[in-house]
Amino acid sequence: MLEIAVVGCGYWGPNFVRNLNMLPGCHVTVVCDTDLARLAHMKRLYPGTEGCPSFEEVIDRSDIDAIVLATPMRMHYAMAMKALETGRHVLVEKPLATSVQECETLLRMAEDKGLVLMVGHTFIYSPTVRKIKEIILHGDLGELQYVSSRRLNLGLFQTDINVAWDLAPHDISIILYILGQTPISVNCQGKAHVTAGIEDVTNMTLMFANGAFALIHNSWLDPNKVRQMTFVGKRRMLAYDDIEPFEKIRIYDKRVEVPPHYDTFAEFHFSYHHGDMYSPSVKQVEPLSLECQHFIDCIQTGAKPESGGLEGLAVVQTLEAASKSLKAGGDRVMLDPIRRPAKVKPSHPVLSLT
Repeated sequence: MLEIAVVGCGYWGPNFVRNLNMLPGCHVTVVCDTDLARLAHMKRLYPGTEGCPSFEEVIDRSDIDAIVLATPMRMHYAMAMKALETGRHVLVEKPLATSVQECETLLRMAEDKGLVLMVGHTFIYSPTVRKIKEIILHGDLGELQYVSSRRLNLGLFQTDINVAWDLAPHDISIILYILGQTPISVNCQGKAHVTAGIEDVTNMTLMFANGAFALIHNSWLDPNKVRQMTFVGKRRMLAYDDIEPFEKIRIYDKRVEVPPHYDTFAEFHFSYHHGDMYSPSVKQVEPLSLECQHFIDCIQTGAKPESGGLEGLAVVQTLEAASKSLKAGGDRVMLDPIRRPAKVKPSHPVLSLT
């Protein structure tokens, strides 16, 4: 039985506790948060789980096999590093860390210790996203030309990270998972309307070596919650709406055809094909439950996580490049290929949750 500590019981942490407690082979031994009221609430919900206000106390325990970090992004690196240094498997909520350098250090530490380092890219465990990847790999859409993603809502406004770092990790992780490659360049533009220096609206463009590109629009200043992606192929188009309760995927038999031969401009004209729309059936299972089960399976079998350190590094590399582009007024920023980092094993002090 794996004994697990969940650190952070604010917005997302309780969802980890709920899902982990429903899985065989593991037990949430302790939850950790500086908010004593939250701890008391969690203990009422899960009487068999202890409450702890100090991360140091969690680290000092000898009965913890794995730690789930659902804390603010600024705490991810130091806490994950300390957990790995003390021999614990780690699942970190997205994004993995605040920089490429931090991600590389965590990745090498996990490899040196033989531990599982996994990132909470929850959507890649969604049956809907997996179905989309299956459809694209099968060739149903034809050659993929571009992806458009919109993740919008009113708030929640952050004071230490912009909207791209808050919302885009979901979009980026989905796109990289489905395309099976990392971008070669990033452009990003945005504007801060509410808090100076913290962009609340951004537009990001990812370019890929095979000619495909992706557009990502994120906003905390939209009247409606929107979670939509469009995948445009040469033969068909696919629309994904995560908020739609039933028909989350809709495939449109639509395309634009350019005439292969013409002698005069008068003979040139586009051909627009309009066919049927259909929605494939997908059995819905909570993605976070599948993510948690995958974390347990990887610990027990030694398998490589599908959202491991390298995948977390790729997302943070894209976000870091987007930040550079923002500061440069939207200039194109080139990305280096993702490689496993050289060995480094620094020691870091324990961070408190405050």
